[in-house]
Amino acid sequence: MRNSFTILLFFVIGVLVGFYSFAPIIIIENDFSSWALYLLMFLVGIGIGADPNSLKAFRGFNFRVALVPLFTIIGTTLGALVVYLLLPNFTFTDILAVGYGFGYYSLSSIFITELRSEELGVIALLANIMREIITLLSAPLFALYFGKLAPIAAGGATSMDTTLPIITKASGKEYAMVSLIHGVILSILVPILVTLVLS
Repeated sequence: MRNSFTILLFFVIGVLVGFYSFAPIIIIENDFSSWALYLLMFLVGIGIGADPNSLKAFRGFNFRVALVPLFTIIGTTLGALVVYLLLPNFTFTDILAVGYGFGYYSLSSIFITELRSEELGVIALLANIMREIITLLSAPLFALYFGKLAPIAAGGATSMDTTLPIITKASGKEYAMVSLIHGVILSILVPILVTLVLS
């Protein structure tokens, strides 16, 4: 839990530094977040590679690995149905399309904006950013109360990159490969499912 608050604290400090222009101009004018993510992925890869139990655990999952994204899709669909009952002003397909962004806010919001409206695109952007932030903050609690696969499902498409380090920390290194495959599958499915639902 303390790690989650530390992540949130650093995010808030970053927002304040950017807002008040305390950062050097080179940082403001250039996007170094991709490089930071690459470094993070590299360090996570070293951790997985150095742990012989990680690959052994991955071999033990076999076909069950494919069930994780399947149940994430089912859970997201049921969640969209609940939201639809609470927000009847939106159509079920609109809410489902937002849910099928699976945290991949940069791609899903563009698709939704083009296929439906700018308003829904902004909603998709905010909803999927919130999904990522909730996973970053709550992964340890999800793992503790709902099982080791819960943080992976919560992370959606981000489980292969931005939320992978916190998922690995919360669920264990042996789940890192499952998280990675889960994220890759959902990232591939985002444009397919969003387009299918809105068309």
